[in-house]
Amino acid sequence: MNEELLHRAQAVKLAIFDVDGVLTDGRLYFLVDGSEFKTFNTLDGQGIKMLMNSGVRTAIISGRKTPVVERRAQNLGIQHLYQGREDKLVVLDELLGELGLGYAQVAYLGDDLPDLPVIRRVGLGMAVANANDFVRRHAHGVTHARGGEGAAREFCELIMHAQGSLEAAQAAYL
Repeated sequence: MNEELLHRAQAVKLAIFDVDGVLTDGRLYFLVDGSEFKTFNTLDGQGIKMLMNSGVRTAIISGRKTPVVERRAQNLGIQHLYQGREDKLVVLDELLGELGLGYAQVAYLGDDLPDLPVIRRVGLGMAVANANDFVRRHAHGVTHARGGEGAAREFCELIMHAQGSLEAAQAAYL
């Protein structure tokens, strides 16, 4: 495992996720009545729950706004949800002010250009495997898994491994 990523992950107190292309495969599904749906990966959901149980706070920042994301955040118990916010760096600063945290204590997982300012600012800024090439080149690291296909789980487990909480979380299921 990449030593630099592990070192960066040790300080993480807050993990932030983009939605489309990170917690989903990036496709948008619109029904005839105008409503939309998204598919989420249960492996990612379990990883987020494990990360929260280890003491790391979680947040979602999405440029789009949809009730589906609100419901997913509620189902997982994600504490901080920001939707319809295109300037994610402004949201990050608001959230850090509220929580009393610094950039080095934040991990962010994104996939496209609107995520890049946050990826570059935080202590651990990562991109999913199928992220935009420019974003992947400027991230601290890139997951092996694609967005919506376990990338968030991989990200969560990296943080937990670095902080020494992964094995205990997994052993609870033995």
